[in-house]
Amino acid sequence: MLGTLLGIVAYGVWKTRNVSNIQSYLLGDRDLPWWTIGLSIMATQASAITFLSTPGQAYEEGMGFAQFYFGLPIAMVILCIFFLPIYYRLKVYTAYEYLEGRFDLKTRTLTSILFLVQRGLQAGITIYAPAIILSTILGWSLNFTILFIGVIVIFYTVMGGTKAVSVTQKQQMIVILSGMFIAAVILVFKLPAEVSFGDALGLAGKMDKLQVVDFEFDLSNRYNIWSGMLGGVFLFLSYFGTDQSQVQRYLSGKSLSESRLGLLFNGIIKVPMQFLILFVGILVFVFFQFNDRPLHFNRANVSKLSGTIYETQYQELEKEYVFLQEEQKEASMALIEANRAENAAEIDRSRATLLDLSKRDSTLKAAAKALILQQDPNAETRDTDYVFITFVTQYLPVGLVGLLLAVIFSAAMSSTASELNALATTTVIDLYRRSWVKNKSDDHYLSASKWFTMVWGAIALLFATFASLFDNLIEAVNIIGSLFYGAILGIFLVAFFLKRVGGRAVFIGALLGELCVLVIYGLNHFQTPISLFGKVFVIKIAYLWLNLIGCVLVMAFSLLIQSISKDRDK
Repeated sequence: MLGTLLGIVAYGVWKTRNVSNIQSYLLGDRDLPWWTIGLSIMATQASAITFLSTPGQAYEEGMGFAQFYFGLPIAMVILCIFFLPIYYRLKVYTAYEYLEGRFDLKTRTLTSILFLVQRGLQAGITIYAPAIILSTILGWSLNFTILFIGVIVIFYTVMGGTKAVSVTQKQQMIVILSGMFIAAVILVFKLPAEVSFGDALGLAGKMDKLQVVDFEFDLSNRYNIWSGMLGGVFLFLSYFGTDQSQVQRYLSGKSLSESRLGLLFNGIIKVPMQFLILFVGILVFVFFQFNDRPLHFNRANVSKLSGTIYETQYQELEKEYVFLQEEQKEASMALIEANRAENAAEIDRSRATLLDLSKRDSTLKAAAKALILQQDPNAETRDTDYVFITFVTQYLPVGLVGLLLAVIFSAAMSSTASELNALATTTVIDLYRRSWVKNKSDDHYLSASKWFTMVWGAIALLFATFASLFDNLIEAVNIIGSLFYGAILGIFLVAFFLKRVGGRAVFIGALLGELCVLVIYGLNHFQTPISLFGKVFVIKIAYLWLNLIGCVLVMAFSLLIQSISKDRDK
């Protein structure tokens, strides 16, 4: 594990040892080929959270999360047609420079600040995700582990800038894809001898784990075809088209064509990659139908009960859980045999038995979580983020454990490095050099970029200490993004397509749109009843729709304000 991680860091520092000016530091000499751009884009998005939470998500809820990515290829095509040519023609450092020429300085500054807020928060979560694992496995304190990971990432990002990020991400992505593929293969071989791969798929399908597409239109459902194709498209347009951590990746390309190929490569490969990661979670689910699994996957929570009045109660639950697992093994084999015989009546009977056992499983898990909360009311009891790592550490052979851990840390390093690099770039180019400290030398701004990288790294480390407040880490990242991405995308779409709207109108429209999104999310999150026209109702809107809502509101408000403004912008 350490050999893989330190080797990648050393390679990145060595490859970027000659970076000595602001353009090389922030844009990497614009010499990257399309395959490096594509892998870098994928690595930026695929944080450690992807490889921790996603298999756990599939283990608990099935393949439905894949719908989140269905809009990605469409978004990539739109970006290649409309966004990239403008960025390349203007030769910008950041996406937000364009907004000053199109609108005014205050709109550029507002959009930059919205990006800095949401990306700064997300950077903390991408550090926290692998830290919870390393601290659990090695017995380190969580805060020390967060500091350890953060310092490594900050070191090579400060040393080499965006080129160090890109060249290391290529190696990291190779390690990530290889590791997840090996994990899938090992899972298949570790199934009982009498259970084939086809049997495993049949069992997962009968347990409703393989349903990918949900066509029911339901605003409260987080993952269906409509939220993925509508809300998802707007999220990805904003993320890949206006988020500096991604824009900076393809602005480093040799040419417009290379950058377009890199984006399209990401659009084609990303969806199958997510299917692979989710499918690993499905295989883990089948594996644990025939192998012992813990009552609660987060060992740190269980250890808190040791020596307390709740320890005996938890042990009694564990004994009951052992018997339940034996029943589930027998019922799973019965369902597999019924599938082989194509006996419909027996299939229905075995499936009903397994579903009843799953309800008992959930009841015992809920009782265990209740004991943990009685001992520590502030404990995070959702344990799906620990499912995959439990399999890795308990059932993989030595060596492969290190490889899979290197996968998780490589992902954390790649995404966090991109975020810190983008945060520093936006701060220096859009705020520091533009409004705070003007007309200084190239060396001054190069030094400032390195200092701001360290500052944002420190902020990310600080926020990482509070990341445990979120239930599911991958959802937490997407929720934070959805709160801001809609408004940011709305500003850019107004800039591209609503030529009659000026800076004052879009600035006010963006503020109003963002405020509405925050209010809607607050009402939805806290399930606050609203009284309107004599009726009381509760808002239930899945977070993916916030991207579409925010974007549409900003565009609508901007058009409205522009149309009623007496002093119209030219």
